[in-house]
Amino acid sequence: MGKITGFLDFARELPARRPVAERLQDWREIEGLLPEEALRQQGARCMDCGVPFCHMGCPLGNVIPDWNDLVYRGRWREAIDRLHSTNNFPELTGRVCPAPCEEACVLRINDAPVTIKQIEKEIVEHAFAAGWVQPVPPRRRSGRKVAVVGSGPAGLAAAAQLNRAGHGVEVFERADRPGGLLTYGIPDFKLEKHVVARRLAQMRAEGVVFHVNADVGGNVAIAALRAGFDAIVLAGGATAPRDLPIPGRELKGIHFAMEFLPQQNRRIAGDEVADQILATGKRVVVLGGGDTGSDCLGTALRQGARSVHQFELLSKPPENRAAAAAPWPHWPVILRSSSSHEEGGTRAWGIETRSFSGDAEGNVKALHGIRLAWRNGENGRPQMVAIPGSELTLDCDLVLLALGFLGPQKTGLLEDLGVALDARGNVAVGADYQSSVPGVFACGDMRRGQSLVVWAIAEGREAARGVDRFLTGETGLPVSPER
Repeated sequence: MGKITGFLDFARELPARRPVAERLQDWREIEGLLPEEALRQQGARCMDCGVPFCHMGCPLGNVIPDWNDLVYRGRWREAIDRLHSTNNFPELTGRVCPAPCEEACVLRINDAPVTIKQIEKEIVEHAFAAGWVQPVPPRRRSGRKVAVVGSGPAGLAAAAQLNRAGHGVEVFERADRPGGLLTYGIPDFKLEKHVVARRLAQMRAEGVVFHVNADVGGNVAIAALRAGFDAIVLAGGATAPRDLPIPGRELKGIHFAMEFLPQQNRRIAGDEVADQILATGKRVVVLGGGDTGSDCLGTALRQGARSVHQFELLSKPPENRAAAAAPWPHWPVILRSSSSHEEGGTRAWGIETRSFSGDAEGNVKALHGIRLAWRNGENGRPQMVAIPGSELTLDCDLVLLALGFLGPQKTGLLEDLGVALDARGNVAVGADYQSSVPGVFACGDMRRGQSLVVWAIAEGREAARGVDRFLTGETGLPVSPER
């Protein structure tokens, strides 16, 4: 795979990011592409490792060594065909996936891994530029109809696969544009929306029908879907945010991240946003150290925040893999810094927010917290302990809660359908992704909880196999190699 000595001859290389001062003035993506010869060298680094553990790291089972080798040899058309055989949307995973495949790369044991994510992105961009990504409508229709509820990556993957199997597919999205978090959530500086739009255009040309402003369980009756379709796929997100019920939470200026981020997406799309939550000139605090918190940081900086602090409850992760806790090839808990962290702001770990205080008009003006130490409890699990005398107060005008999500919204759709939930409050399904209600399937965050885009696509594909088998008694849709 690749050049026999490629991993010895070439160092890992990624395209340079645009300068911070430049990119803070716009909302465009911050990374470009490598020159073709440099990318072929990166493909050459893929080792003849015998057992490609990158397969294990990728929920889609992407055949990574194959397309690395094809890029090295300049066989781009074959590379996109191999990439599309397991991944409907490599332009998404090549931009916003954290690349667990790279942590599982054999080179990662003692060297920098192969640039799998960058190679994936460049294969699909090369294919779009060459005009190779074209609509592939089914040769014949089955006469069966499937409703997909939710148009995020899980819903889009399920819809694409079911449509190509010949079923009539209609996607119901409660927002005014399809795409789910791809459209209203992920900032444009990580994923410009023309990338989503061109794939939606391909799906429409293949026969997928999209309904927007369509809230199933709200203005779209569930009974109508049950009567008009042979199967339903629930592919909504884990949209119930984790709140922070502490004194002062009711003050103005404290918002969930997913109130803040979609408004900026809408503004960039050309919409008028009444009473937009803006960080301009404000002292901002972001609570939560994950990707959503990072997105809030980058957005606040671009809006011209006076200052931004990002607080995390957990202790600061180690710089390098702790082999005892997460031996290779498993995903390690290490310090990860995003492009937003390069741009400014202050990060702090081990801080518990205990209350907020405000002014006479009810606006938040200060956060009150305490520093934490994490120690092993009697059961061996880490427990947080407040450090006496470490109380802190931080002046602030805007607080953004990026504390994760508690699963899908229960009222409306799920309650009306009567599907069984698992212990975590997600939709419970069987081996074929079918819920407790016959003909109703679930996938993505609605089934597994808050997760990665690559898991969402994988689950959408697998749910499509279950639906196809339910409708026809068998399925010819591909299965991920690892499953």
